[in-house]
Amino acid sequence: MPRRRRSLLAALLTLPLALTACGGGEEYVPDPEALQIYSSQHKNVTEAWAEAFTEETGIKTQVRSGQDSSMGHQIVQEGEASPADVFLTENSPAMTVVERAGLLAEIAPETAAQVADHLVPSSGDWVAIAARSTVLVYNPEEIAEAELPDSLMDLADPAWKGRWGGAPGGADFQAIVAGMLADQGEEATGQWLEALQDNAEIYQNNIATMKAVNAGEVPVGVMYHYYWYRDQAGDRSGSGNTQLHYFGNEDPGAFVSLSAGGVLAGSDRAEEAQQFLAYVTSPEGQQVLADSGSMEYAVGTGVASDPALPPLDSLNAPPVDPFTLNSEQVIALMTDAGVL
Repeated sequence: MPRRRRSLLAALLTLPLALTACGGGEEYVPDPEALQIYSSQHKNVTEAWAEAFTEETGIKTQVRSGQDSSMGHQIVQEGEASPADVFLTENSPAMTVVERAGLLAEIAPETAAQVADHLVPSSGDWVAIAARSTVLVYNPEEIAEAELPDSLMDLADPAWKGRWGGAPGGADFQAIVAGMLADQGEEATGQWLEALQDNAEIYQNNIATMKAVNAGEVPVGVMYHYYWYRDQAGDRSGSGNTQLHYFGNEDPGAFVSLSAGGVLAGSDRAEEAQQFLAYVTSPEGQQVLADSGSMEYAVGTGVASDPALPPLDSLNAPPVDPFTLNSEQVIALMTDAGVL
């Protein structure tokens, strides 16, 4: 029996048989015959990828769902005994937590080649599987387009006190701050966070932020694009009174966050894990994403995202190497500023 499976078996013998998933109360019992996919990506997208991969290859998969930060830290805590073969994230900082712990294997070059060069981290230890853009959602009845801030950094101005909202407790917002930190530096980011503490209305998540803007509670909110596009494709109950503003100009407010896919260095199914990521980034796998209704951006070369979205290469995002995003430093800065 391989070393990792022996250590895992020993660990399981000392624990209750049923383990609790990171993201809730569902019981998780690793199937030793299945490729183990730890995922904080959207559950419906991950399961669609897993099912399509199994149908194409015959390789059995099992998905364990959770949240970005908690799942990344759980893999670090489990170390080489982790059941995980593959890790998928919503935002890349959760992946860099695992990467900095030395727990990732290098991604096969042919897999990385399926994704645009500027969406591949310099480390080569993981690969982008999807993308989402930072946006400003605004209510035209509360604020004119000409009055919108030129930069995300402008929201630190006292003139914006009580006039914008965000969800700093969420992994999405923290990834945006990580992009700001990489682009603007620690001093400017720290000052912006201190102003956030004074100026912003705090909401639970992106959806709550969007709904608050829609209801006129605040004129504008910071969030990711796809929540708005999903609601617009539905009954528009949370976004019908709003529009989106894209900052562009390589502004921190144009930050594009990458969802990440990595293979665990301790995996006993390394070849199958590499196959899975090769599938996810392939034209077939990226089409699964584009057809899922998640409204995230496809990142595979030659695959179009949902036609409702502005093209990814038109967003003029800041040139941030996703390998440099540091979630621990972000948490420390946000804590020092009193935001968390």
